[in-house]
Amino acid sequence: MFPEYDVIVVGAGHAGCEAAAAAANLGSKVLLVTMNMQTIAQMSCNPAMGGIAKGQIVREIDAMGGYSGIVTDLSMIQFRMLNRSKGPAMWSPRSQSDRMLFAAKWREMLESTPNIDFYQDMVKGLLIKDKRACGVITGLGHEIKSKSVVLTNGTFLNGIIHIGEKNFGGGRVAEKAATGITEQLVSLGFESDRLKTGTPPRIDGRSLNYSKMEEQPGDEEITGFSYMDTEKPKKQRSCWITYTSQKVHEILKTGFDRSPMFAGRIDGIGPRYCPSIEDKINRFAERDRHQLFIEPEGWNTVEIYVNGFSTSLPEDVQYEAIRNVAGFENARMFRPGYAIEYDFFPPTQLSYSLETKLIDNLFFAGQINGTTGYEEAACQGLMAGINAHQKSKNLNPVILKRSEAYIGVLIDDLISKGTEEPYRMFTSRAEFRTLLRQDNADLRLTELSYKLGLATQERMNKVEEKKKSVEKIKSILKEYQIEPGSINEFLAQINSATISERQKAERILLRPDVELEDLMKAVAPLNDLLQGFTKEQIEQASIQVKYDVYIAKEKELVNRMSQLEDLRIPDSFDYKKIVALGNEAREKLNRIKPRTLGQASRISGINPSDVQILMVYMGR
Repeated sequence: MFPEYDVIVVGAGHAGCEAAAAAANLGSKVLLVTMNMQTIAQMSCNPAMGGIAKGQIVREIDAMGGYSGIVTDLSMIQFRMLNRSKGPAMWSPRSQSDRMLFAAKWREMLESTPNIDFYQDMVKGLLIKDKRACGVITGLGHEIKSKSVVLTNGTFLNGIIHIGEKNFGGGRVAEKAATGITEQLVSLGFESDRLKTGTPPRIDGRSLNYSKMEEQPGDEEITGFSYMDTEKPKKQRSCWITYTSQKVHEILKTGFDRSPMFAGRIDGIGPRYCPSIEDKINRFAERDRHQLFIEPEGWNTVEIYVNGFSTSLPEDVQYEAIRNVAGFENARMFRPGYAIEYDFFPPTQLSYSLETKLIDNLFFAGQINGTTGYEEAACQGLMAGINAHQKSKNLNPVILKRSEAYIGVLIDDLISKGTEEPYRMFTSRAEFRTLLRQDNADLRLTELSYKLGLATQERMNKVEEKKKSVEKIKSILKEYQIEPGSINEFLAQINSATISERQKAERILLRPDVELEDLMKAVAPLNDLLQGFTKEQIEQASIQVKYDVYIAKEKELVNRMSQLEDLRIPDSFDYKKIVALGNEAREKLNRIKPRTLGQASRISGINPSDVQILMVYMGR
């Protein structure tokens, strides 16, 4: 009934979709197995993509030839570039999406991708032979063979949904949990644990009084996520901001005795940076209110997502509390919020390619690795799909460094440090934020992806044109001399020191209060010289000129650190024999088996002295 596949992807969430697309576009014959064909790429939680650091990841996925950026652009109902008041390293794109359109566009793109087959069934086990994954076993009893398997099970592995004192099996509301895989993997020697996440109640938008809330419109200019010329919406939908109150908190507290979190019925640890509302008022008791973001679910629906009100309290408590939020006095609830507890596998059990150390040809991506967030899942899926293809074709794995991409930071953090709570990406996790900006992901990653065969010729042409144009703009700025008479009025208007003699445009642009677009408006001849260049090219050149010193310093730091990254540790290296190392260091090094001295230095509990000892022994 089934042919043998190169890659089988289990699960069709954000990780699974990117994994299937990447492997198929590289030439593998792919089977995407999902428990429900109607929920492919479903946004299980909030209907949004991007945000702080997450937006950078989506742009990196796009630069690598993934689909998330394109789908987000095609389904967005609002776009905002966050942190515009800060430096470019902190700018992060974020989009509200039409939930139904997002999933529909993803399925449409997958179905139009050659080499992908689909099958609806639950995978209950893996075919393992000689410590190699060679296929899957489905709930209907089918044995489907493949050269590699990618598990992207999300929250479905032995998932339990909690609402107050009620709990029942499920991977998402109204969808059953997946069983069998955890038990088999544990029997093979894998370590598993439990995590939890949650979601807020969904509300009928027709029942809300928006006049009591603060409107949050989108940006006038929609940059979007994809570096390709995707179609952007002609109009946008607003989001809204409101707040909880002391009265809301008091009502929520009446349900604490029935809370599964406080009563101990949930063992898994939840996301620290996206806590439930009951966790927030418990941990931050000194605050008399918390911000809520009121987010529409799409163009043609009245359903509203109440971002910031995630909860697993009893339904009656949720209902009473939310009706005391400003603007929600007459709110009608579509469905209550809930918590979900699920199995994950500590990611220190993986190699950098996301292949498991215990079983060859088996790859993990997404929440199975302890991460939270669509973007974190999608980028893991992309890399797991690439490497599953590479493995099935006997090619070298593709590994992104910390200095190359936020994706590299995320995977290195997971492999080296593991996680005891749902891992979320932040800009602060990256040492090289000035290099890893959202505006230059195409310059950083497209050439690599093109050489792999993932990025198209069209993408590569766009990048080469961008590089050439940026260098031309920088050359003009370096050579063009601005007369005092043509610039001083502008400088005085922005309270910047006037000039008494001609200065190069580049030097004036280095002033923190001068932007290139404004300089072009003030100096007509310069504006004429820069006609024909795109807004994106002009912005990129401006960033490179303004931050040249900082970029150079980070590159120098990368070069220094690469010395440790280039020192490979043999797979057979026996840490137990190094008596100079402490017991904790030996245990962690032996368990994680770092690939390089650089990775060893980032393992929690490994001190600089431990790294020096390793260098001495490796020298021997």
